Amino acid sequence: MPPDGLARAMCRGAVLVSRVSTARGFLARALGLMGRARLDPGEGLRIRSCGDVHTFFMRFPLDLVFLGADGIVVRVIRGVRPWRLAFGGPGAHDVLEVAAGWMAAGAVAPGDRVSWDPP
Repeated sequence: MPPDGLARAMCRGAVLVSRVSTARGFLARALGLMGRARLDPGEGLRIRSCGDVHTFFMRFPLDLVFLGADGIVVRVIRGVRPWRLAFGGPGAHDVLEVAAGWMAAGAVAPGDRVSWDPP
Protein backbone atom coordinates (compact mmCIF):
# COMPACT_ATOMS: atom_id res chain seq x y z
CA MET A 1 0.00 0.00 0.00
CA PRO A 2 1.41 3.42 -0.92
CA PRO A 3 1.83 6.16 1.72
CA ASP A 4 -1.22 8.24 2.75
CA GLY A 5 -2.53 10.50 0.01
CA LEU A 6 -0.90 8.45 -2.73
CA ALA A 7 -2.25 5.71 -4.96
CA ARG A 8 -0.79 2.98 -7.13
CA ALA A 9 -1.61 2.93 -10.84
CA MET A 10 -2.37 -0.65 -11.87
CA CYS A 11 -2.48 -1.97 -15.44
CA ARG A 12 -2.73 -5.53 -16.77
CA GLY A 13 -2.75 -6.84 -13.20
CA ALA A 14 0.60 -5.27 -12.32
CA VAL A 15 1.77 -2.06 -10.67
CA LEU A 16 2.41 0.51 -13.38
CA VAL A 17 3.43 3.39 -11.06
CA SER A 18 3.82 2.79 -7.33
CA ARG A 19 3.44 6.33 -5.93
CA VAL A 20 0.94 8.59 -7.68
CA SER A 21 -0.27 11.85 -6.22
CA THR A 22 -3.38 13.54 -7.64
CA ALA A 23 -3.83 17.17 -8.68
CA ARG A 24 -7.52 18.00 -8.27
CA GLY A 25 -8.07 21.75 -7.83
CA PHE A 26 -7.56 24.41 -10.47
CA LEU A 27 -4.25 25.66 -9.08
CA ALA A 28 -2.83 22.18 -8.47
CA ARG A 29 -3.78 21.14 -12.02
CA ALA A 30 -2.35 24.34 -13.55
CA LEU A 31 0.97 24.04 -11.72
CA GLY A 32 1.36 20.27 -12.12
CA LEU A 33 5.05 19.42 -11.82
CA MET A 34 6.41 22.93 -12.38
CA GLY A 35 9.18 23.71 -9.95
CA ARG A 36 10.10 20.06 -9.41
CA ALA A 37 13.68 19.13 -10.28
CA ARG A 38 12.69 15.56 -11.13
CA LEU A 39 10.33 12.66 -10.52
CA ASP A 40 11.83 9.61 -8.86
CA PRO A 41 11.40 6.15 -10.43
CA GLY A 42 7.95 4.84 -9.56
CA GLU A 43 6.59 8.32 -8.89
CA GLY A 44 3.88 10.04 -10.93
CA LEU A 45 1.24 12.74 -10.97
CA ARG A 46 -2.38 12.20 -12.00
CA ILE A 47 -4.11 15.34 -13.20
CA ARG A 48 -7.90 15.04 -13.10
CA SER A 49 -10.17 16.66 -15.70
CA CYS A 50 -7.23 17.31 -18.01
CA GLY A 51 -7.29 16.45 -21.71
CA ASP A 52 -4.09 18.28 -22.64
CA VAL A 53 -0.98 19.50 -20.85
CA HIS A 54 1.89 21.91 -21.20
CA THR A 55 5.47 21.45 -20.06
CA PHE A 56 6.26 25.15 -19.74
CA PHE A 57 8.79 25.89 -16.99
CA MET A 58 9.52 22.14 -16.61
CA ARG A 59 13.05 20.96 -15.93
CA PHE A 60 12.77 17.41 -17.30
CA PRO A 61 10.89 15.50 -20.03
CA LEU A 62 7.76 13.46 -19.34
CA ASP A 63 5.95 10.38 -20.55
CA LEU A 64 2.19 11.03 -20.60
CA VAL A 65 -0.65 8.53 -20.36
CA PHE A 66 -3.99 10.09 -21.27
CA LEU A 67 -7.03 8.30 -19.86
CA GLY A 68 -10.73 8.42 -20.59
CA ALA A 69 -13.20 8.97 -17.75
CA ASP A 70 -13.53 5.17 -17.54
CA GLY A 71 -9.76 4.65 -17.02
CA ILE A 72 -9.16 3.37 -20.54
CA VAL A 73 -5.91 4.62 -22.08
CA VAL A 74 -6.66 6.81 -25.09
CA ARG A 75 -3.12 7.97 -25.91
CA VAL A 76 0.46 7.54 -24.73
CA ILE A 77 3.07 10.17 -25.58
CA ARG A 78 6.68 9.52 -24.64
CA GLY A 79 9.54 11.97 -24.20
CA VAL A 80 7.65 15.26 -24.07
CA ARG A 81 10.38 17.84 -23.54
CA PRO A 82 10.05 21.10 -21.60
CA TRP A 83 8.26 23.99 -23.32
CA ARG A 84 5.88 21.80 -25.31
CA LEU A 85 2.12 21.21 -25.57
CA ALA A 86 0.63 17.71 -25.62
CA PHE A 87 -2.94 16.86 -26.56
CA GLY A 88 -4.70 13.73 -25.37
CA GLY A 89 -7.21 13.76 -28.20
CA PRO A 90 -10.86 12.73 -28.22
CA GLY A 91 -12.02 11.15 -24.97
CA ALA A 92 -9.01 12.24 -22.87
CA HIS A 93 -10.20 13.08 -19.37
CA ASP A 94 -7.20 12.55 -17.05
CA VAL A 95 -3.45 12.34 -17.55
CA LEU A 96 -0.78 10.37 -15.71
CA GLU A 97 2.65 12.01 -15.86
CA VAL A 98 5.90 10.13 -15.17
CA ALA A 99 9.56 10.89 -15.86
CA ALA A 100 10.43 10.18 -19.49
CA GLY A 101 12.00 6.81 -20.12
CA TRP A 102 11.20 5.38 -16.71
CA MET A 103 8.19 3.31 -17.77
CA ALA A 104 9.11 0.37 -19.98
CA ALA A 105 8.06 0.57 -23.62
CA GLY A 106 4.81 -1.34 -24.01
CA ALA A 107 3.99 -1.17 -20.28
CA VAL A 108 0.76 0.60 -21.20
CA ALA A 109 -0.97 1.13 -24.54
CA PRO A 110 -4.19 2.60 -25.88
CA GLY A 111 -7.09 0.33 -24.97
CA ASP A 112 -5.54 -0.79 -21.65
CA ARG A 113 -7.43 0.00 -18.45
CA VAL A 114 -5.62 1.79 -15.61
CA SER A 115 -7.07 1.39 -12.13
CA TRP A 116 -6.09 3.00 -8.84
CA ASP A 117 -5.30 1.36 -5.50
CA PRO A 118 -6.75 2.88 -3.39
CA PRO A 119 -9.37 4.30 -5.76
